[in-house]
Amino acid sequence: MNIKSYNQAVKDFSDRLLRFILKNLNKDVETARDIVQNCYEALWKNKDNVSNEKIKSFLFQVAHNQVIDVYRKSGRMLYVEDYHENALITVASVNDYKEIMHRALTLLPTLQRSMILLKDYEGYSYAEIAEIINVTEGQVKINLFRARKKLKEIIQSPQKSKAL
Repeated sequence: MNIKSYNQAVKDFSDRLLRFILKNLNKDVETARDIVQNCYEALWKNKDNVSNEKIKSFLFQVAHNQVIDVYRKSGRMLYVEDYHENALITVASVNDYKEIMHRALTLLPTLQRSMILLKDYEGYSYAEIAEIINVTEGQVKINLFRARKKLKEIIQSPQKSKAL
């Protein structure tokens, strides 16, 4: 990779990368911008090892790993066992569908949330997601199925509809 392809990567992917990180970090803009900066720093440090075809995957893989690090450091990781307790309280008072989806996404485990965002918001293929997150395509499909099922449960919960 050279300076020209690096600058092109900044133009092509910085907005998508920021959007992906923001959705994972619940709109923490400053931390998201720092992570974007770290992604491009990592890309530059590895410029000799990253081919032009793999720039996008590399950036999103670094972003995904950094988001997980942020959750680990802050202790805000939400495990599957905990999601049932928090789901209805968080979503119940929201009127806007977009906000309901955003809040429902925050209740998913980090890995599933990342996969939903990469597939449904960013439009990546199963193979690209598998490469970004370092899992098999089968695991991506299974996790996406489970994540969508959980989202449906959260959104359609009876207590949520009573509160609205």
